[in-house]
Amino acid sequence: YAGAILTVISHPGAQIIDLMMLVIDVTKGMQTQSAECLVIGQIACQKMVVVLNKIDLLPEGKRQSAIEKMTKKMQKTLENTKFCGCPIVAVAAKPGGPEAPESENPLGISELIEVLKSQAYLPSRDPSGHFLMAVDHCFSIKGQGTVMTGTILSGSVSLGDNVEIPALKVTKKVKSMQMFHTPVTYAMQGDRVGICVTQFDPKLLERGLICTPESLHTIHAAIISLKKIQYFRGALHTKAKFHITVGHETVMGRVMFFSPAPDDFNEEIKENAFDFEKDYLYQEEYLSKDSGSSEENKENDQAEVQLPRQQWALLEFEKPVTCPRLCLVIGSKLDTDIHANTCRLAFHGVLLQGMEEKNYMETFLPKLKVYKLKHKEGQVERVIDDYSVIGRSLFKKETNIQIFVGLKVKLSTGEDGIIDGGFGQSGKFKIRIPDGLKPDTKILLTAASKKKSKAGKGDATKEDENSKSDSAQPVTISLLFKRYVFDTQKKMIQS
Repeated sequence: YAGAILTVISHPGAQIIDLMMLVIDVTKGMQTQSAECLVIGQIACQKMVVVLNKIDLLPEGKRQSAIEKMTKKMQKTLENTKFCGCPIVAVAAKPGGPEAPESENPLGISELIEVLKSQAYLPSRDPSGHFLMAVDHCFSIKGQGTVMTGTILSGSVSLGDNVEIPALKVTKKVKSMQMFHTPVTYAMQGDRVGICVTQFDPKLLERGLICTPESLHTIHAAIISLKKIQYFRGALHTKAKFHITVGHETVMGRVMFFSPAPDDFNEEIKENAFDFEKDYLYQEEYLSKDSGSSEENKENDQAEVQLPRQQWALLEFEKPVTCPRLCLVIGSKLDTDIHANTCRLAFHGVLLQGMEEKNYMETFLPKLKVYKLKHKEGQVERVIDDYSVIGRSLFKKETNIQIFVGLKVKLSTGEDGIIDGGFGQSGKFKIRIPDGLKPDTKILLTAASKKKSKAGKGDATKEDENSKSDSAQPVTISLLFKRYVFDTQKKMIQS
């Protein structure tokens, strides 16, 4: 069933799906695959008709009440979706099943046709922009050429135009076109059309895209804006692998999530664009109300979980894909058991920027300013003088402290300091306090040093009894900095 789902979601131009028909087995109701199709419908189209099929399998005496019961169930299911109140029609498309004689007449089909007529409308189409067509069938006609049939997703095409077949890396001239067995000289967005070009092996292109020459690009990675699909259980973790459906392809891809810097969480985001000048915050997982990053807020029921208006992901594909910019992207876990009664569709988004170079990690990613916040904490061991102290436990013994020299730190007593250099061989370091230690801090640290000194002379028991309050609250040192994920020099930045 996954193949049928992907046929729907592979359309990059959601605007060409004008009306969706969701077919439900009336004896079973909503199944996992039905729910997934409903999710796709919410992403990709605006109108829907529900068809309750196989009513011939219901006993005649109980048929009407069973149909009414299932209709109410479906209305309840659709209550919180964009399809709330949509028409629901009961039919038996093939009474008796596929083996039944042709003399068996369908039930409810004429009513369904009337409903479809009432729901039909003249869609808005746009012939401008590059030609892009989704091919779903390809065959040869002896003496004429090869025909590609499908739906035009954007732009238009005329007789004599050159069209590219990116998968084959060839360009062909349009020899003739037909729409519903009628020859035409022009077709545009939304049209179903058959395009005949000079001969090539149709087995090479069962499904795929054709386009204006050089208008599509093959990419190895992409930046997308995205939203989690609410029915997907569990968190979306950075570095996790998903089935990524983009254009007419589904490939495995690894994700890295990021959001605006916290100060920009509420800032209005420009739609269908990505600003490479801004800083972005790396996220271990997609931020949502139920994400692990909001554990602190769960302790306080009154606390509002602050979420950014928009989040993004870096997708890295296991094999390159050919697709247009701003196309629909869906991330799924299609290896999940279809009978597990869980939504396999995890997120959907829009492809904002593709990376064509195979070595994009060196050429492109350094432009992406995603940073991680780093927080290290240590303790003041002792005072040297009014303007300097010795710290410990901030670095490991083998750390090269020299690379941290000049970074600002803050003492838990309020003083600002600067790391001056290492002290000895055990990972200790010297901190300069430009404005000097506060008298209270100096007293606190001096008292702690004296007690340690006494403890060192065999007075450990007394030290344990009398200075618990001092040892429980040492003067701590905080070092905060940020490091850009794709910075090859791994610089530490402080504001």
